[in-house]
Amino acid sequence: MSRPLLQHPDRLLPAEPSVRAIARRLYQSVSALPILSPHGHTDPAWFATNANWSNPTELLLAPDHYLFRMLYSQGVPLEDLGVASRSGPGSVDPQTAWRTFAAHFHLFRGTPSAMWLNHTFATVFGLDVTLSSKTADYYYERISADLATAEFRPRALFERFGIELLATTEGPTDSLEHHEAIRDSGWKGRVVSAYRPDSVIDAEHECFAAALRRFGELTREDVYTWDGYLQAHAKRRQDFIAVGTTSSDHGHPTARTANLAHREAEALFMRIVSGDFTADQAELFRAQMLTEMARLSLDDGLVMQIHPGSFRNHNRELFDTHGRDKGADMPTRTEYVQALKPLLDAFGNNPRLSLIVFTLDESTYARELAPLAGHYPCLKLGPAWWFHDSPEGIRRFREQVTETAGFYNTVGFNDDTRAFLSIPARHDVARRVDCGFLARLVAEHRLDEEEAAEVAAELAYRLAKRAYRL
Repeated sequence: MSRPLLQHPDRLLPAEPSVRAIARRLYQSVSALPILSPHGHTDPAWFATNANWSNPTELLLAPDHYLFRMLYSQGVPLEDLGVASRSGPGSVDPQTAWRTFAAHFHLFRGTPSAMWLNHTFATVFGLDVTLSSKTADYYYERISADLATAEFRPRALFERFGIELLATTEGPTDSLEHHEAIRDSGWKGRVVSAYRPDSVIDAEHECFAAALRRFGELTREDVYTWDGYLQAHAKRRQDFIAVGTTSSDHGHPTARTANLAHREAEALFMRIVSGDFTADQAELFRAQMLTEMARLSLDDGLVMQIHPGSFRNHNRELFDTHGRDKGADMPTRTEYVQALKPLLDAFGNNPRLSLIVFTLDESTYARELAPLAGHYPCLKLGPAWWFHDSPEGIRRFREQVTETAGFYNTVGFNDDTRAFLSIPARHDVARRVDCGFLARLVAEHRLDEEEAAEVAAELAYRLAKRAYRL
């Protein structure tokens, strides 16, 4: 007998009845606000072509490294999930992969992934029994049938979800043809990009040499000279701005910044492009480029996001067989006070720069990030991210940063996902948890309920709109 799939209307709200009543009222005031998704990794081709997805594995399982990360940890080979390797596409058919996923769905109990997926199953597809090996085929057939209809095409779901803006992420050598097609299609949905230049900044990236060569071809600049290389960035950023981009994004291993004199920066760059450099020089170059990106942001207005603190592709064997982004990225200890100082010395007092900092190191929230954001006009804190975009992670973030940075030096919530159908679920979780946090402040007479309602709307919608210049 399959268990019913239940979505309690008060899920994630505080357990104490009087506080829950406040949280419920706050949540009701923001639950239907539009969704702003200003940083993510969905495929722009979905919205350019508006073609039907063919099956639930393609849409729900294949893009979501949260899912196959957990399954891999329990001994499920990626091949059994249909995940492509460097040698080619996955070897199992989509329904077999879905059955494997369904048989292991219990592994996600207590995780945000289960919460997001169950929300999707219940609210998007109207399913009313839990996913398991018994219901795997029922799920697969029901979802596949829905996905074949016009109501479940990408643009229709975008509108149904109440998404006001969705940003994807492309690199400087990526084609913007899908964004151009969306812009020119006449569709009113707003899908933009974010400029992610890591592949031509990280000299230790395995594709750096090829990416730099392609960068020069696209921009028609001499990217093997320091001035030409910087001009190529400025030019490529304008291409992104032309398709609606309002932000850049930087996924460096650390938050280190540098502000070298022109001659020193030029000499460092020549070592980088020669291929004869040390790991310390590669890190110094990344540090210098964060400051250069801030300088360009003052020129062209792009909001600058920094996502440091991830040891990416930690599993060497898996990287060798399957490539990047297969669930093997690990948080690392990250320092910000000294690391950001060169950039902040140069631009930190300039309110025209908008710098949003994320972290995977929660120990820095109260000690470093909240005090920095509570002082520098340019600096805002991104929400709990990646391993921490969860009920407890969001609560910890609010508890540790609010007293020092307040609410208005943060940027609300952004979902940062490849899993398109999880976007409404993720925003719903954030709104519920934030309303619970605010309800506690009301119950403790630290805010009145009218103030809390204003802040709830800021966190759910308005802060992101301002921070990302939307």
